[in-house]
Amino acid sequence: MVLFRRQLGDVLRAERMRRGMTLRELSSDARISLGYISEIERGQKEASSELLASLCEALEVPLSDVLREVSDTVAVEEARLIAEAAVERVPARGGNVVASAA
Repeated sequence: MVLFRRQLGDVLRAERMRRGMTLRELSSDARISLGYISEIERGQKEASSELLASLCEALEVPLSDVLREVSDTVAVEEARLIAEAAVERVPARGGNVVASAA
């Protein structure tokens, strides 16, 4: 199962790190507790639209860019899961094999 909150956390963490920001700096700039941001980044908490807007503003990245990247990563993960499920459903070549001692 693909969890949006996990993908969102990964994108936010990557953006924070790309900018060279610490959790403490982001917490101060966004006025959100460090612990809560950490939980969002680890996919353990859902970010409200207000919190997400504050994080994006502090990261100086448009919300639409973050959501687009999350959408892209969700699509890739869904495709991977569908492909894996399809491989699991493909029957083995040759069907049932009966051994003989000829």
